[in-house]
Amino acid sequence: SFELVYAPQVKQHLRAIERKHYGLIRREIEAQLQFEPEVETRNRKPLKRAVVFEAEWEIRFGPNNRFRVFYEIDRRAGAVYILAIGVKIQNRLYIGGEEVEL
Repeated sequence: SFELVYAPQVKQHLRAIERKHYGLIRREIEAQLQFEPEVETRNRKPLKRAVVFEAEWEIRFGPNNRFRVFYEIDRRAGAVYILAIGVKIQNRLYIGGEEVEL
């Protein structure tokens, strides 16, 4: 199993998301990233280019797949680094309440 390590800025990203979603976000991160973080699925994909915070992977989940978690994997350390958590609204991505270019 992989250790989940959250970057310090993730706390700020969460403040821009309604508190009622925190449990869902935590459960999804633990369920999807603790054991097979590098297995590609329909909603878990490697990024073609580092879009956000030098992340290598992205997972999508929640109502209308609107939540995005960006992360990288360190196999040697057995860790998954959660680098950013955002919300996708239509074709725009918001992290920490600010729009991010895709």
